[in-house]
Amino acid sequence: MPFVFLSLLFLILAKPVMAYVGPGLGASAVAAALGVLLGLLMLVVGVVWYPIKQLIRWVRSKK
Repeated sequence: MPFVFLSLLFLILAKPVMAYVGPGLGASAVAAALGVLLGLLMLVVGVVWYPIKQLIRWVRSKK
């Protein structure tokens, strides 16, 4: 709860800054975010889907 309170306090007290985000930095940020999302997707596929697929193959080979 204190973390949420401090986060809201910092958001309320934040002052605007004059900063320029060029196209290179913007594209890099988007690419990094997509990389993280695709990495998490591959983690789920590797940890969850692959063992299930192997189990299905094992069950079918027993028939």
